Amino acid sequence: MSFLSLEKTGRVVTITIERPDVMNALGEDGDGAAFEDACAEIAADRTIGCAILTGRGRAFSAGGNVKAMAERDGAFSGKPHVIRDRYRTNIHRIARALHAMETPLVAAVNGPAIGLGCDVACMADIRIAAENAKFGVTFLKLGLIPGDGGAWLLPRVIGQSRAAELLFTGDVIDAKTAVEWGLVSRAVPAEKLMEEAMALATKIAQQPPQALRLAKTLMRQGQTTTYDTLLELSAAAQALMHHTADHMEGVHAILEKRAPSFKGE
Repeated sequence: MSFLSLEKTGRVVTITIERPDVMNALGEDGDGAAFEDACAEIAADRTIGCAILTGRGRAFSAGGNVKAMAERDGAFSGKPHVIRDRYRTNIHRIARALHAMETPLVAAVNGPAIGLGCDVACMADIRIAAENAKFGVTFLKLGLIPGDGGAWLLPRVIGQSRAAELLFTGDVIDAKTAVEWGLVSRAVPAEKLMEEAMALATKIAQQPPQALRLAKTLMRQGQTTTYDTLLELSAAAQALMHHTADHMEGVHAILEKRAPSFKGE
């Protein structure tokens, strides 16, 4: 997990992509396993209430390594069936691991998020951006398509029309436009980004841990299941929450006009 660092602050963990020399390019052998390991570590720590994903240096992630593409090296080497299997066993493991996280995930987009980098940001539940951040799904400009599931993710984040415009034109949009399109919640000065991300993540992490993870699960299930199915899932989950100590703590805190102290019990 050498290119990913994890730093825990209270109930928040920050995941940082540590490849600033190549603008945090992704797709090298082992990247999928590294993200899986990081997400598994976070899932196993029930004291973590929220995670932040960001990049070291001036980029969030520039996506795939274009120089490696030109040289047909590394992830871009081999015959078509080899490349297909490499996507399945490496890049898709990044997508599956991040998308399956039970812990709420905030993407703190500190710079360009391009191609796979933009799609990785879309795997988070919430995105906030530095004012100098840029976003693009520029696959077509390279004669490629989104190989990482972005064609499923992006329309669910910004709607079909905006997603089609961004993908079909290959345009790169600034943070202000990203806010207007709903790609990010807000844009903040670059020097304030991590402070704002930490404040948001800390606020989220103060919620009751079991209910918080279940709430995220229901939102994810709601993207693909029927309304009736989600109602059944919600009823079952709610019945469990009614029998938690945290539920009673929340009720008593409201009645006693004080802040609750949730313990995940």
